[in-house]
Order: sequence, then C-alpha cells, then structure tokens
Amino acid sequence: MSVWLVNGKIDFLSLSEAELTTLCEKKGWPAFRARQLVKRQNRFPQSFDEFSELPKELRAVLDKEYAIPTLTMARKQKSKDGTVKYLFTLWDGQQVESVFMRYRHGNSLCISTQVGCRMGCAFCASGLDGLVRNLAPSEMLLQAVMAGRDTGLRVDSIVMMGTGEPLDNFDASVRFVKMAGREDGLSIGQRSISLSTSGLCDKIAKLSEYNLGITLSISLHSPFDEVRSKLMPVNRRWSVGEVVDAATKYQQKTKRRISYEYAMIDRMTDRPEDAFALAALLKGKGAHLNLIRLNKIAESPLKPSAPEREEAFVRQLNELGLHVTVRRSLGRDIDGACGQLRRRNRKASETNNWGSVE
Repeated sequence: MSVWLVNGKIDFLSLSEAELTTLCEKKGWPAFRARQLVKRQNRFPQSFDEFSELPKELRAVLDKEYAIPTLTMARKQKSKDGTVKYLFTLWDGQQVESVFMRYRHGNSLCISTQVGCRMGCAFCASGLDGLVRNLAPSEMLLQAVMAGRDTGLRVDSIVMMGTGEPLDNFDASVRFVKMAGREDGLSIGQRSISLSTSGLCDKIAKLSEYNLGITLSISLHSPFDEVRSKLMPVNRRWSVGEVVDAATKYQQKTKRRISYEYAMIDRMTDRPEDAFALAALLKGKGAHLNLIRLNKIAESPLKPSAPEREEAFVRQLNELGLHVTVRRSLGRDIDGACGQLRRRNRKASETNNWGSVE
C-alpha cells in the first residue's frame, strides 16, 4: 500500500475512505468521525482549522501527524478560443501544468501526473529535463479543484495526458481515478476519464486487473518500430506489435474500446505507407485512431504536417476502413504543448523576463 508524504507527514487528501476509517479505529474515535473526515476531505480544505465539526484536540492530533497539500497558481494563459493553461506550484516548489478546454459536450481538463517525465519522447517538452518526482493523488485532484474554482465552471471530464506517464506513477493514478468519482467530491465518473500511456505493457496488463471504466489511450505515433523508436525511446523496450497486443488484451478483458493517439509529423508519420501499415495493424480490432496536430517545440526539429498532407492522410485512412478523428486543436496561440509553460517559466525566472505573456 502506497503512502504519500508532505513535508514528512502523511498526505491527508490522498487517504482512501478505508484508510480514514482505519485512522479513526486506531485512534479510538467513534465511527461517525470517519464519515466526517471523508465529507471534509471531499471539500478539499486548506487547513485542519476548517474542520469545525471536530473538537480542537482532535484537530491538533491530525495537524501533528498529517498534512494538507496545496496548489497555488503561478501562471495563467488564456487562449482566444477560451482554453486556459495553468502553471501550478506544489507544496515543495515544483511546478506542473494543466489545460482547461471547453467543448460542446462539456468542459475537459488535461492534468499532469508527474513533475517532468522519464519517457523522453522527441515531440514532447515534458521530458526534456527528465523526471523530478511523482505526483500524489491529491495533487492530481487539486488541479481539477483549482481549475473549477478559477473558471467558475464544472470540470466534466479528465484527460490524464499532461506532463508525465500515468502508468509510471501507477498507484497514485489508480487512486486518483477512484477518488475523482466521489459523488460529494469532484463527481467525475470513470467513463469521463481518459488515461494516456506511452505503452508500458506490463502496467497495461496490471491495469486491466482493476476493471476500471476509463478510456485507455495508447500513444502510438508510428506503425513502424524504427520510426517509433526514434520518437519514443520506450519502443526499444516494447515494440509496436507488443504494445498493440497488450492494448487488445486490455480491451478484451475490460470491454472498453482503445483509443490510439497519433501525432501528425511532416514526412515522418503522414506518408501513404504509414496509412497502409496502420490499417494492417489496427483494422478489425475495434480501435479508434485519434490524429493530433503536432505542437511545434523550439528544442525539436520535428514539424507538423501541412494541412493538405493531413487531409490526404485522413482520406486514405477512411478509405482503408479505419475509424479516424482529428483532435480539435485548442490553445495553439499559448504554450499549449505539455511542458512548454513550465520550461518557459523556469527560463523566465532566470532572466526575470516574461515578455508579453499575461
């Protein structure tokens, strides 16, 4: 069982209902105290002083042994299309990003699961500085809390596709999914949560044992091992075939359709041979292919596909019988790609210059 710490104390907001019940039992507190703690936890307090229903001596005990982590807003960028990108500072000074997106079907939040990332994907700014640390479940939940409070709007769905590899922070990611669904809390059901992975096959198999109702998204980005290994070092551990096989087994066990994420990279992943190979790889597996317009990153030589190449690629995939969508690009006039705002903030802090960013 994982335990998450804040300044050497147990993270109160990451405790499960069962753990809160055990806490009260060990302290000799009546059972109704556990229900009070769960109710208060679901309100995401900032201090034990807010627990007015508890006697002062009980609050003192909690404050001595447990801590309540906080997130503060360090930066905020708002796009012309209404997308909002947040840079949050954690209790230890580390920073993570979240992106609030408005769609016709509701409001979605893309959250981070780690500070930095060890995957080292060539098209992503998140891993340029490596992995710093994992996030606790509370720190994932608080990203949604903060976004909701700032916008005044409900977060209807969560995409675990920000900075970090969720399955590399397995226990915290699963705990987050379960806690996000609490009716008196965020009340975001599992069917409204998508988890994106670069393809950690052993963890995909482990995740299938939990029988969660989430959507599993696989970052595929190329049907060819040689190309995918250049884009994603994890492919040197698990090949394209192994990843698709693991995803297919997950789908068969959970009865949940798999979504494959595919970055449109100029003359690297948008060629006719890529379309034919994708069809051979995915057709008949009930898969959904989600094409993503590449965000340009200063540190990367990769370029997004030209509109006409993207259109031709989509047309070819449809003719080959694949179920394809092109993700609507939001926040392209701000630091929309994972890790960009965090890195820019670090560089700006060194020079004390934020330019024209609001």
